[in-house]
Amino acid sequence: MVEMTPAQYSRRILLLVTGLTPQVVTETLYALAVQAEEKFIPTEIHVISTEEGAERARLSLLDPSSGQFHALCNDYGLHDIFFTPQYIHIIEDCSGKPLTDIRTPEDNLRAADYIMHFVRNFCSDESSVLHVSIAGGRKSMGFFAGYALSLFGRTQDRLSHVLVNDPFESLQDFYFPPAQGRVLNTRNNRPVHTSDARIMLADIPFVRLRGGMPQDLQDKRVSFHEAIEGVQSGLHFVSLAFDLPNKSVRCGGKSVNLPPQLLAFYLWLARRHVMTAGKGAIRWQEADHHDFLKVYAEIAGMMSANFEKTKQALSKGFERQFFEEKKAKINSIFEKQLPLEASFYQIETFGERPYKKYGLKLAPEQIVL
Repeated sequence: MVEMTPAQYSRRILLLVTGLTPQVVTETLYALAVQAEEKFIPTEIHVISTEEGAERARLSLLDPSSGQFHALCNDYGLHDIFFTPQYIHIIEDCSGKPLTDIRTPEDNLRAADYIMHFVRNFCSDESSVLHVSIAGGRKSMGFFAGYALSLFGRTQDRLSHVLVNDPFESLQDFYFPPAQGRVLNTRNNRPVHTSDARIMLADIPFVRLRGGMPQDLQDKRVSFHEAIEGVQSGLHFVSLAFDLPNKSVRCGGKSVNLPPQLLAFYLWLARRHVMTAGKGAIRWQEADHHDFLKVYAEIAGMMSANFEKTKQALSKGFERQFFEEKKAKINSIFEKQLPLEASFYQIETFGERPYKKYGLKLAPEQIVL
């Protein structure tokens, strides 16, 4: 099955958080629908703001005669984009009254829940693609919008921030580069021409955690904190198994390949961990290299050249450098292939020299041998 591009979805939603600068709406729309090489023309635009921000957006963008949204659409032939005053949503306080600003911890909680509600609902529609902009509003609003998309976003959804060069970024009358360029005046009454304006859209990669959220939290209205706790609990389900024929370990649902010697060292530590009920961490001075070599022989074979080389290198027993090297290499592989879960599976050191021990920190019941 060929994966659809965002522009191919029948419902294409642009969601923005704004404050006192509604210009980010037209700037973002210009970057996506006019300037982008792979154009994304939304079928609907939604704005989330405070009471004053919403009023500014309504007057400056949607006024029938002077609205800059209408001007942009007329200039560049953008049709069938639904954006009305009903699509400008005002964050409410606990009593249902519009928030004039976000200044208290309680206001922040209301903003988080309100923003997440829209992101969750938009992402629940299988026919939709959601593009979220975090360019406007207070920093906390942008954070909540981005975090909500991380919680509920799907592979087709996108996150961005629009950037505008000086002095146009701070020009109150600049909303987008018009098709017919014109002269504007800066605050210092210096004339500048709109042809010199540059709109840049920064695509922001984000971690998609939707798969780690229980289905009931996706289906019902929950608070921002409840959603975070639901995903966090899902990340705690870890398990370790070994696939010796394929020279790999299974960490949760992900397969990680390890070179034979590293796999043998890791399996040797895991077996000790299970057999001792989680008390298998060991000092290199006390470790029996013959036990490790038996495990290595299972994986590489006793006739392997690498096995014979390792056997000769360990003829006088382990050295601290051997343990440190294997620990560093294994942990580095997990760090690269399991960026979120690496810490669960990495080899840990316990205590200080000369009593430092090496072992795993997983619960023994999480390991399948």
